[in-house]
Amino acid sequence: MNSSVSALPLSTLNPANEALTLRLPSSLQLKQQLPLSLALSQQVNAHRQAIRAILDGEDSRLLVIVGPCSIHDPKSALEYAANLARVAHEVSDSMLLVMRAYVEKPRTTVGWKGLAYDPGLDGSDDMAGGLTLSRELMREMLQLGLPVATELLQPMAANYFDDLLSWVAIGARTTESQIHREMASGLGMPVGFKNGTDGGVGIACDAMRSAAHPHRHFGVDSQGHPAIIQTQGNPDTHLVLRGGHRGPNYDRQSVTQIHNDLTRLKIPARIMVDCSHANSGKDPLRQPQVFNDVLEQRLQGNHSLIGMMLESHLFEGCQSLGPSLRYGVSVTDGCLGWATTEQLLRQAHRQLVSA
Repeated sequence: MNSSVSALPLSTLNPANEALTLRLPSSLQLKQQLPLSLALSQQVNAHRQAIRAILDGEDSRLLVIVGPCSIHDPKSALEYAANLARVAHEVSDSMLLVMRAYVEKPRTTVGWKGLAYDPGLDGSDDMAGGLTLSRELMREMLQLGLPVATELLQPMAANYFDDLLSWVAIGARTTESQIHREMASGLGMPVGFKNGTDGGVGIACDAMRSAAHPHRHFGVDSQGHPAIIQTQGNPDTHLVLRGGHRGPNYDRQSVTQIHNDLTRLKIPARIMVDCSHANSGKDPLRQPQVFNDVLEQRLQGNHSLIGMMLESHLFEGCQSLGPSLRYGVSVTDGCLGWATTEQLLRQAHRQLVSA
């Protein structure tokens, strides 16, 4: 992967606050340099339709979003994707596996913001290079036959990737944001809204109702110009449970209550469980326990549980950014290793096909 669209020279120095402005290429320019072939475009559309069918109950498979907490090294990410593509093909009659390709990371205060922001991992913040690298990487994952998922954190970055994605997350910190709800209402793929960091689902319910409606909002067109964006509304949203400050919310009692709340609000009861974050107590090795508990609920007839999410890399754990990094180990949240992940997915496949 050696294509590059560079940022343009410094254009503005604002004397009021000393903010420096560096112009980025437009999303149209990057898409023209790294186009999506007709075959891959049709593949993305087919995967979007397959996910919609799962959400609507027309496809009985389990939807599983799985991959690194964040991508920092293209080589290890592609090795992981190749492993996942092999297993995805072998379990395709019971599960639809989607590659988690997160290139933006929300920060509580400060820290590394993801591949799209700082591909050099060194604070140089070459965002033009990061956007190019991220698009190249996602396109290579598509070429392996995988659906691709990401969390859209910065709405201005969404246009650089939107044609590559089959599923999108709106995170716990941004589900309450009107800007993200407006953005979701215009996306052409299913969107999962995470519950708030407190563990409550009210904010996510409001988000799904908002995103289902048409909006007119401020935005940027494909050429980078300010624009009025008119959306049609997105009917393909669902809830992602990730626990909260009060603890997990994947247990049977919590899921039943949330199902009833969604039904009362006339929101389709479509629930995905994030097996990481507060649901695992931030211990990545507890993710299989969460996964198996939710799978058992599903096998016992709770089909509002349409899917799960796993944070997984080539090797378990996490590491801090530094001059010497271990290959295939997350630099953000701790992950399951691939060997454990593959075993978990294959075991779930056996249970699902024999049910």
